[in-house]
Amino acid sequence: MNILTMTSRTVAAAALAVALGLGAAPGVQAAPMAGTTAQAARAGDGDGGGWQGEGGLTLNAADNARVDAFADQARRAERSISPRVRAAARLSSAELVGFDHRLKSPDSLKRKVATAMKEHPGQNVNEALADIKDSVRYTLQWPDARYTAGVTIASHLLSAWGVENAKWSNTWARAKGYRAINSAWRAPGSGHLFEVQFHTPASKNAQEVTHKLYEEQRLPSTTPERARELQEQQDAIFAAVPVPQGADRLSAPAPARSAPAAPVG
Repeated sequence: MNILTMTSRTVAAAALAVALGLGAAPGVQAAPMAGTTAQAARAGDGDGGGWQGEGGLTLNAADNARVDAFADQARRAERSISPRVRAAARLSSAELVGFDHRLKSPDSLKRKVATAMKEHPGQNVNEALADIKDSVRYTLQWPDARYTAGVTIASHLLSAWGVENAKWSNTWARAKGYRAINSAWRAPGSGHLFEVQFHTPASKNAQEVTHKLYEEQRLPSTTPERARELQEQQDAIFAAVPVPQGADRLSAPAPARSAPAAPVG
């Protein structure tokens, strides 16, 4: 049985399960902001309602309030996104890694927005927020032998449920650097963008090991020489990650012509 046949049958099975009330994921409560409270989320806020971060990053009061509003929007959107992702993970036999951290913290959002605005003078806060695709994010993981089939099934399920694919970055064929598939999707109803990363255990481990290196590389205060050194370290770590058979040829699913009922919280 080929992957496309498996996918077609899985989509049909998923729709039937939902119709019978068996496929919906349990109701999901919005997660805390990556372990922060509202008070802790404002710990970096400066006088007058602005925000200050490391490396000289700042937001004025108005921009800081706009990012807080965006974080609240992400929390609301997550309530309808998570049941779909959980169902896709279950039906594709994926491990849903780091589910408790599916919401990006307000402080991380502010750091990302402030960095973008510093790197692109003239960009306003709304333009910076429009580029953020990971305020709600998930990681699906399969062993190497099941990876290609798993990604195909999970991505086609999301598409079949009316979730629009907005980005598909397959870097498995890269000679250097990050290896995995990072995708962005637009949630039905809210239109909120969210991220799904498709990993193997080895690629996920490499991502975690290189995270601090990447964060340092992105700081405005990092010199070009240090940035090159950090990139070389990351390249060496990802070079050791095996490429699952067929992973480098995986592409985004075509938009579904008609979407069957999807799991809801």
